[in-house]
Amino acid sequence: MPGNSFGQLFRITTFGESHGGAVGVVIDGCPPGLTISEADIQKDLDRRKPGQSNITTPRKEEDIISILSGVFEGQTTGTPIAMLAHNKDQRPEDYDALSKVFRPSHADFTYTAKYGLRDFRGSGRASARETLARVAAGAVAKKYLKEKLGMEFLAFTEQVGDIKSVIGDNDVTLEKIEANIVRCPEPAVAEKMIALINSVREAKDSVGGVIRGLIRNAPAGLGEPVFDKLHADLAKAMVSINAVKGFEIGSGFDGVNMRGSKHNDPFINRAGKIGTTTNYSGGIQGGISNGEDIVFRVAFKPVSTIGIEQSTVDIKGEPAALSAVGRHDPCVLPRAVPIVEAMAALVIMDHYLRNRGQVDPKENI
Repeated sequence: MPGNSFGQLFRITTFGESHGGAVGVVIDGCPPGLTISEADIQKDLDRRKPGQSNITTPRKEEDIISILSGVFEGQTTGTPIAMLAHNKDQRPEDYDALSKVFRPSHADFTYTAKYGLRDFRGSGRASARETLARVAAGAVAKKYLKEKLGMEFLAFTEQVGDIKSVIGDNDVTLEKIEANIVRCPEPAVAEKMIALINSVREAKDSVGGVIRGLIRNAPAGLGEPVFDKLHADLAKAMVSINAVKGFEIGSGFDGVNMRGSKHNDPFINRAGKIGTTTNYSGGIQGGISNGEDIVFRVAFKPVSTIGIEQSTVDIKGEPAALSAVGRHDPCVLPRAVPIVEAMAALVIMDHYLRNRGQVDPKENI
């Protein structure tokens, strides 16, 4: 089956290419009665759009979203919601030089191997521009979960290259995240990250990093073992984002350095509600949410399209040299923050609806 849809009960299907006419999404399964507007969705799209600072791609796209169906008099109707944003700042000629060669570590070769052809204009469907549709759908899920359960989805740039933030999860706020262009809630660390990204950009190179995700006020009981464990679906969601090479939940790989006696999260009764005193599990145990904050990390590789000359081959397999031109992010993390939030919200929304068909998680514990 083609891999353009995500979710079961709250299901999205995205469409469109980087330099095609538009990018859009169809949401099926959104409950009726949610008050939603294009302005609600635009706020998150503005955080993802290109050209928003000097450390992102200079492509100028306003990413103005239009709701085409599924909303009547400001409320969702329960029918499919279709949303669309037209591409405006298209320069396909920037990619003519890439039509005959394969960029190292890019999808150029693998798309050709799979389909026998590829859209070389900004990578077509392989472009991160497709994530516009995910962010639009995620904004709907975030609003529903905020109003229904008081949930909050936050992501921030935790690390760029070897520069890392050590801020505590409880100190992270949306205001702190949005206070600078790299979206790191520690101002002093953010300045160092920005300086590094600028130096990499000037060198025509790229740099990767880590985004930390926080899901607050998730109810206990979400997740469908054994194959649809909550963290398994979160992992799939995050690794489906362009340039992602790693995912951790809770203590992640650091947990291998701990003994069970240290890593286990002791239970506690907080005024009649069961919780834990630590959160090495990252809010998920046995594939099911335990009511604590869900905490995860997502690793992004350096962007593969760079201006430094690299060795490659052309479409005939002959040796070639490539110095890529065009408009590309030297570091994807600042614009990937709302994408991580959106994918997390889509997973939780789908699992909430699946669980609601069995039992209201608030009635359990």
